Amino acid sequence: MPLKDLPPDMRPREKMLALGPAALSDVELLALLLRTGIKGKGVLQMAAELLKIKPQAGNAAGFDGIAGLLNATTDDLKRIKGLGPAKRSELVAVLELARRAMGQRLQERAVFDTPDAVKHYLQLHLAGQSHEVFAVLFLDVQNRLLALEEMFHGTLTQTSVYPREVVLRALHHQASAVVLSHNHPSGTVQPSRADETLTQTLKTTLALIDVRVLDHIIVAPGEALSMAERGLM
Repeated sequence: MPLKDLPPDMRPREKMLALGPAALSDVELLALLLRTGIKGKGVLQMAAELLKIKPQAGNAAGFDGIAGLLNATTDDLKRIKGLGPAKRSELVAVLELARRAMGQRLQERAVFDTPDAVKHYLQLHLAGQSHEVFAVLFLDVQNRLLALEEMFHGTLTQTSVYPREVVLRALHHQASAVVLSHNHPSGTVQPSRADETLTQTLKTTLALIDVRVLDHIIVAPGEALSMAERGLM
C-alpha cells in the first residue's frame, strides 16, 4: 500500500514525529531513508524485502537485516533495482556517520570506560566483511583511541599475521596499548586455538616495546566476543 493511502498515524514520518524514532520498526526507519518505492512496489514493501534473510544466488535480494544492509558493498547495492546513486549514497553515509560518531567517542574517553562501544565500533568496521580481516586499535597512555588499522586479510594464523608489522605500527602511533580484533565471516565468535595462540604471540612480542595488549575482540554480524572478558588472555 502506498504511504499516502495509510492513515496518518501509521505513516513512518508522522509516527516518528509523534512518538520518536524508537517507536519505528526497522522497516519503517529504512522506508524513511528510501523515501520512495518503485513502480509496482511501495517503499515499505521495498524496505521489507531489503531486510529479508540473504537469499541463495539467483533469488530476490535481501541483506540479513539492518546490519547486513549497512555493511553491504557498493556493488551489492548496485544490483538492487530501485536503489539509484542517491539512495545508495544515503545508506553508505548513514554507516559512515555511525563509524565516525563512535570513533570520536573513543578518542575522547578511555576505551574501556565504554566496552560495549568498542565492540559496536569494531562490528561496524569488520562484521560485514566477506573475508577475515585482522585489525588493531592503537591507544594512548590514557587508553583513548589513536587509530584503527586493518592490517592483514585472509585466514588468520601465526604465519599470516606478522608481529613485526604490528610492532612497527605501534611505534609509529607511539601507542601505549592495543586492542586486537578480527572478524569471523562464518558467523560464530568462538575463538579458535589459532586465535588464542596468535594473541599470546602478540602479547609477548609487544611487551618487548612496553605496549600492552588489553583485549582481542572477535566480531560477527550482530555479535562480538571479548577474549579478556572470557579469561582467555
